[in-house]
Amino acid sequence: MCAIIDTIFMSLKNTKHMKHGIYLIAGHYISIDSLYDDVHEYCKDYRAESDPDLSVVIDEADIEYERIRSTEDDPVRTYFDEYLEKLAVYRKIAEIMPEYDTVLFHGSAVSVDGCAYLFTAKSGTGKSTHARLWREMLGEKAVMVNDDKPLIRVADDQAVVYGTPWNGKHRLGNNIAVPLKAVCVLQRGTENHIEQISSAEAWPHIMQQTYRPADLSAMTKTMVLLDRLTKCVSFYRLSCNMDPEAAYVSYTGMKG
Repeated sequence: MCAIIDTIFMSLKNTKHMKHGIYLIAGHYISIDSLYDDVHEYCKDYRAESDPDLSVVIDEADIEYERIRSTEDDPVRTYFDEYLEKLAVYRKIAEIMPEYDTVLFHGSAVSVDGCAYLFTAKSGTGKSTHARLWREMLGEKAVMVNDDKPLIRVADDQAVVYGTPWNGKHRLGNNIAVPLKAVCVLQRGTENHIEQISSAEAWPHIMQQTYRPADLSAMTKTMVLLDRLTKCVSFYRLSCNMDPEAAYVSYTGMKG
């Protein structure tokens, strides 16, 4: 009996201390209940007042799961619970999103004249640097949508890229939605050269940079959405040396 009472007491204690907020992300009002305040400060630009469409609730097991995954990638680094909880919240959102025709993508998205261009590559290749070159070249015409982990909604004939709070270490992004025109795969090169590639050539890169849900049905839907994506946007490959000329080459090559 004492054990049951202790369990009920701890449950009530944890519920009492949960932090709550509602946020408009990728067109959905998402209720977030967390153990710490940090994720709500992190998402403050997306705060909204409405009845939620979706709900995300974080517990200690979610944070521990993120600790294990993060330690596998970098066993030396110390990971604080508040940081891990932000990862846990976005993972849960990403797991839900395929049901709503939306996927999480790793890349840097820039909007110019009402169209979004998404740069993707392996970490360290220079996605953020290239997006910065676009902003330096185009000035106020170039608006950052998201510098790290945008969400992409894929309809039958159009893809739309959304800003999210998870926008990279420099926090570059805006709470906007922009039609996606092109995806550009970056690779390092001595000269700047861009070429359009087929969806078949782009597919391995797209798969690698898309969040892959653990749930089988969500993963199946993700594959369907990626197939749709290949039919409604153009794909390019850019060899670049990160000189300012690289931005001119990629911009003129993709804008059509």
